[in-house]
Amino acid sequence: MAITHAAPIDAGTDRTRPVRTGLDRTRGERDRGIDLVRACCIVGVVVLHAMMVGVTVTSVGPVFENASDGTAWIAPLSWVLQVMPLFFVIGGFAGLLAYRRHRSHGAPASAFVAARLHRLLLPAVVSIGCVGAALAMLTVVGVPADLVAMAGFRFGQPLWFLGVFLLCQALLPALAAAHERAPLRSNATLAIAAVLVDVLRAATGVDALGFINLVLVWTALQQLGFFLADGSIGALSRRVRAAAGVGAVVVLVLTWWTGVYSSDLIANINPPTAALLLVGVAHTALLSLVRERLTRLSARRRVAFVTDFVTRRAMTIYLWHMPVLLAMAGASAVFALTTGIALPAPDSLGWWLGRPLWLAVALTLTALVATVFARVEAVPSPVATGARRRLAIAVLLGLGAIVALLVIGTTVLSAALVVVLILAALLLSAEACADRRSQRCAPTVVDLWRVGGRGDDRHGRLRPRRRGRDEQRPDVGRVEVGPDRSRSLLRLDVPEVAEVVVLEAAVEVPGALAFEPLPHDEAGERRIGEVVVVQPGRVLGELGRRERHPIAVGDDMRVEDGIEQLVLGAVVGVDHRLAHA
Repeated sequence: MAITHAAPIDAGTDRTRPVRTGLDRTRGERDRGIDLVRACCIVGVVVLHAMMVGVTVTSVGPVFENASDGTAWIAPLSWVLQVMPLFFVIGGFAGLLAYRRHRSHGAPASAFVAARLHRLLLPAVVSIGCVGAALAMLTVVGVPADLVAMAGFRFGQPLWFLGVFLLCQALLPALAAAHERAPLRSNATLAIAAVLVDVLRAATGVDALGFINLVLVWTALQQLGFFLADGSIGALSRRVRAAAGVGAVVVLVLTWWTGVYSSDLIANINPPTAALLLVGVAHTALLSLVRERLTRLSARRRVAFVTDFVTRRAMTIYLWHMPVLLAMAGASAVFALTTGIALPAPDSLGWWLGRPLWLAVALTLTALVATVFARVEAVPSPVATGARRRLAIAVLLGLGAIVALLVIGTTVLSAALVVVLILAALLLSAEACADRRSQRCAPTVVDLWRVGGRGDDRHGRLRPRRRGRDEQRPDVGRVEVGPDRSRSLLRLDVPEVAEVVVLEAAVEVPGALAFEPLPHDEAGERRIGEVVVVQPGRVLGELGRRERHPIAVGDDMRVEDGIEQLVLGAVVGVDHRLAHA
C-alpha cells in the first residue's frame, strides 16, 4: 500500500509540496506505462472477438458464425491482436510486485492467493449468473434451443482465460520462490517442457496432449514477466533486447514457413503451443525498448483517463464483452427479420464497410456495461483464511467450475451449478466466522506510539494490538479500524488534537482505497484525499485553525493487502506524523 501525504495547503492557494513517507520507498508505485499496455491488451481482445462475429439471415432463420473461418485476413490480424502472451507477461510483472508487497506487510502467501481468487471469481460469478438467467429467459420466450445453445457456447469460449489465469496466480508464490532460487533454470524448464509437449503431440497425433501446455506455456510467460519486474531485462543493453525480439520473430516465421506451427496465431492458442512463447519474447523485448516512451504517453490526460477506465474494470470488461457481442448479434438478427433488410455476408464489401460502426458500438456498449458491473470488481477482499487446505480446496473448486463450464457448455443448469461452486470457493477462501455480522461491526484496534523525542518532531507509529498481549496504554492515541467490507471507518482519538478526527475509507477504484474526511466541525467540509485537522490553541474567528493535509493514495494500494495493514499517511495534531510500524 503506497500512501503519501503532502505539506499543508496554505489558505487561498492549492499549491502543495508532496512529502514521501518511508512506505513509498519500500513499496513503489504503479507503472503507468504497464497499465497502458494492459488496457491496450483488453481493448485488443474486445476488437478481435468483435471482428469474429458474423450474422446473416437465411430462409431457415438467423445464422451466427465465426466470420474469420476460412478467411485470409485473420492470420495477419492475429499477428497484431494476439495479445494473450503479452497479457500473461504483464500479469507476471504485476503479480510478482503485488506478492512482494504482501510479504513486506508480513502477510502469508495464502492471503495473496485468496485475494487473487476473490478478485477473479467474484466478478465471474455475477457474469455467469446473469448469463444463465438470460438463457432461461430466451428459452421461456420461445427462442429455438439450438440458438440458445450456441449463445451459451460462445459465452463460455473466452472463459478459458479465467481458469488459466486463476491457476497461474494460485501458483505464483511457488513460482516466485523458484524464480528467486534459480530464475533462468525455472523458466527454461517450463519452456523446454512446452516444446516437448508439442513434439509428443505431433509424433503421436493425439491433440489432447496439447492441453498440458495450458499450464506450461502460460506459466512460462508469467515467469517471463518476473524478469521484467525484477529489472533483469531492463539491465540488458538495448542491442541485446532488440536482437532477442527480432530473433524470436525470425524463428516464429520459420516455424510457420516450414509448417511446424500455423501462421494463424489464434489457432496456436487452442491448445496453446510453444509458438506463443516466441510471441511473448518478441512482445516483452519490444515493451522493454519502448517502456519509457509509453510511460510518458500514459501521463497525457486523455490517455490516462482511458487507461484508468480500462484497468480498473479489466476483468469486468473481459467477462462482459462477449455477452454484449451476443446481444448485438441477436439484435441484428431481429432487425433483419422484422424489417426484411438483408445483412451483408461476412467478408463481403458491405460487411467490411460496416465494421467501423460495429466496432465502435461494441466498445461503447461494453464500456457502459462495465461501468455498471465494475462495482462488483471493486468489492474489497474479505479476511483470507489461514487454513491452507481450505484455500487449496477453494482454488480447485474455482478451477473445476470453469472447466465444467468449458466442457459442458453454458446452459441454465450448468450456469447454476457453476455459480454454486464458485460461491463455495469464495466462502472457503475467506476466514470462517460463526457470526459474520458481529465480525463486521467489531473494530480492529491499532495503538499509536511515540517513537521520537518529546519536541516538535514527535512522530507516531501504528502498531497493531496483538491478541493475548497485556493491555498497555498508548502514549499518543489509538486508532479503531472497523472491518466493514465496503466502507471502513478509521477513528483517531489523539490527545493532542482538540477534536476527534473521523475518516472514512471509501472504495473509489477497484481494489484501491481513497480516504475521505467526514464532517467533524461546523464547517462540515468533505474533501476526498484530505485530512482536516483542527489545531488547538490557534483560533481563526471563533473556530480552531483548520489545516488541510492532502493524502495521495497510490494506485498499488489494494484492499487485498488486508484491512489491518491500512496506514494513515497524514499529519494529525501538531507535527504528529503517523507511519506504519
